Amino acid sequence: MTKSKPVVALKSGMSRIALTSGEPAGIGPELCVRVARDYPVTVIGDRELLAGCPRIEHVPLAAPRVAGKLDPRNSRYVLALLDRAIQGCLAGEYDALVTAPVQKSVINEAGIPFTGHTEYLAERCGGARVVMMLVGGGLRVALATTHLPLAEVPRAITRQGLIDVLKVLDADLRKRFRIASPRILVAGLNPHSGESGHLGREELEVIAPAIEAARAAGIGAIGPIPADTLFVPQRLREADCALALYHDQGLPVLKYASFGHGVNVTLGLPFVRTSVDHGTALDLAGTGRADPGSLIEAIELALQLASAP
Repeated sequence: MTKSKPVVALKSGMSRIALTSGEPAGIGPELCVRVARDYPVTVIGDRELLAGCPRIEHVPLAAPRVAGKLDPRNSRYVLALLDRAIQGCLAGEYDALVTAPVQKSVINEAGIPFTGHTEYLAERCGGARVVMMLVGGGLRVALATTHLPLAEVPRAITRQGLIDVLKVLDADLRKRFRIASPRILVAGLNPHSGESGHLGREELEVIAPAIEAARAAGIGAIGPIPADTLFVPQRLREADCALALYHDQGLPVLKYASFGHGVNVTLGLPFVRTSVDHGTALDLAGTGRADPGSLIEAIELALQLASAP
């Protein structure tokens, strides 16, 4: 079991990290309780659910919580936690936001369109162009598209969209991660990066021109590289980040290398946001067996990124 390592608060005597406790039926609340004593976090959620946390911002549950049992009545509660944390970050009350996992399906069952934290944060921050990146196992893997059906991915990848993603990625690798000249490997979409157009023309017509335009703007983008050879050690040693074009192109590799200790980072926001690399784990809720490792890593990375000048 991973043990938390105490750190010093960013501002003396104050808790500067907002930690949303996520889906109440999942493992998020109990993980928050386990780490809250050792880190400068204010946990946002129902005080009875979070008994033991030294700093709580109370938001009441809509319905009683039963571990492992989803209840659509609590879906608006889950979003209320996010809204309060976002408000606090934008107002300067918090230096960063860390999120415990939510359950997309039950939010949708409550009649609320919701595709994920990343998209919700972008909307609440005025439609900011954001990029999802996971960090762990010595890797950084960003995504050009996030929670889309696979059939919709090719249409979602546009020349300007890729340029915008590369700009956000380059800017936050410089600003948040303090990398002076980021090197970004860009995956192709099709097998063998389209095999000179014989297996698809997206590389020729969209991806390569976007990379060329990004390079002309001073961004260290390299590619398109066939995805089956992008994630080999020799290539990765020469790069600071890999850009996958869709969710399951890049994340299986990262989660194989780091599952349970990876961190999800949202780039492009006006504040730092990190999250765990796992879901609500309903089968573990209430058992005391959930591993807080990824949440600990998310808090520590948030502290590190928020302290960047």
